[in-house]
Amino acid sequence: MRLPLSFAALFLSVILLQISSGGVGPLDAISGITLGFSTAQIGLLGSAHFIGFFVGCWWAPRLIGSVGHARAFSAFTTLGAIGLLAHMLVTDPTAWSIMRMATGLCVAGCYTVIEAWLQAEVTNETRGRAMGLYRIADMGASLVAQLLIGVLTPASYVSYNLLAILCCAALLPIALTKRPQPETPSAPRLRPMLAVTRSPLAAAGVVVAALSSASFRMVGPVYGQGVGLALDQIALFMAAFVAGGALAQYPVGWLADKYDRRWVLIWLSVAAIASCVLTATLTDLSTTGIFITAMIFGLTTFPIYSVAAAHAHDFATSDERVELSAALMFWYATGAIAAPYLASVLMTAFGPPALFAMIAVGHAVLVIFGIIRTRVRPTQAKTPYVYAPRTSFLIGRLMKSSRDRD
Repeated sequence: MRLPLSFAALFLSVILLQISSGGVGPLDAISGITLGFSTAQIGLLGSAHFIGFFVGCWWAPRLIGSVGHARAFSAFTTLGAIGLLAHMLVTDPTAWSIMRMATGLCVAGCYTVIEAWLQAEVTNETRGRAMGLYRIADMGASLVAQLLIGVLTPASYVSYNLLAILCCAALLPIALTKRPQPETPSAPRLRPMLAVTRSPLAAAGVVVAALSSASFRMVGPVYGQGVGLALDQIALFMAAFVAGGALAQYPVGWLADKYDRRWVLIWLSVAAIASCVLTATLTDLSTTGIFITAMIFGLTTFPIYSVAAAHAHDFATSDERVELSAALMFWYATGAIAAPYLASVLMTAFGPPALFAMIAVGHAVLVIFGIIRTRVRPTQAKTPYVYAPRTSFLIGRLMKSSRDRD
């Protein structure tokens, strides 16, 4: 069966949106350095993004219910474009934090609309292929977004204008599709403690995943600048992290389906600690060596969210899956709000290697907690491992049938 043509419109919107929103984080970091922002102020921009993201995840289903999918998508895209265009009107870190909240709202809102639309369109026959294409579109565009740093001039109106154009262009596929809008989805109940009660280790795992990914994505360019990388080299440095994460998904998924997922989490964290120690202590690495360590860091940290989510779903019933996915997203967003600012404060006090020291400590705590949990509860029958995008509270609707066995 051919995939519905409307999927192409949704995936094109995902690509354009991800390139725009994925590029603004590293561009803000480099622009902040150029404008003389402190490292703590740059970290606050990343935290502000996730505050907006969290609010957007909660608000978006309700706005869709009020005005429909297309109008809600237009509203969130407009907020994102305004946040991008306003950057060079007021070059103040506090003002930029408010603008980054707008881009965070945009990302969460737009992904909620797209995923709600996808959920209405997929069938059991098309779900697997649709989700495969969705992951490729999302991660491929994320990789391109990191490479944009090498060609965008920091603190330039033209650079932010280009990202705003891409954000606005994401409107076109959805606005021009002839497919009727789907029925309004009901918002999942947000029960954060559901994740804790089903699997305390999974809840801890997604917080540590946020500590790793959010801090690196938002202040990684500051680290790159601190160790002497040029602008185009910082772009490759960030892209190496995303590429490592993409390469890890299949082999880690195979391991997570074959072995106890708690031990997969533990050994991933052990590898992440080794990667962090290597990066923080070997300060005289060549440029190629720095890229390799970034890729290894992505290999070891990027899949942790998906493994933790799969472990949590092992203990959930079918009718809990949507709310459990939303609860895991809540804990990820909570960790992502705190991580960039904390990382920037530590980097200010102790230098660039403090970023990886902080992440290593988080993974060490996860290792200890994971070992404790292996002694508390026996291994559970497994649901299939699924790469879980961290995009909206509604992602659980798309993942639900993939996790349920026949």
